[in-house]
Amino acid sequence: MAKYLSEQDALKQRVARWAITLRVNPRLIRIQPMRRKWGSCSRMGTITLAFDLLDQPESFQDFVIAHELLHLRVPNHGRLFKALMTAHVPSWRLLEVSRPAA
Repeated sequence: MAKYLSEQDALKQRVARWAITLRVNPRLIRIQPMRRKWGSCSRMGTITLAFDLLDQPESFQDFVIAHELLHLRVPNHGRLFKALMTAHVPSWRLLEVSRPAA
């Protein structure tokens, strides 16, 4: 149990570092069980990440973190969103198509 708590803290620290890089300010960062997706971003600025993300490679974690944080700037998956993903996570398209099922 202590292992997962420290891993959750480490993941939240990664989110905080990415938030600085992307110049966004999430209101709250939560890690909890999710059945159908790896993460979400609410209109109120809450970033929720799947507990199972802790078992994924760091490159995939970064993809999910950046994706959700960028929704604080761009609420859709349009051209601007994709351009920002490419600028910050150049391999995002490969990670997206090879992502494991949530």
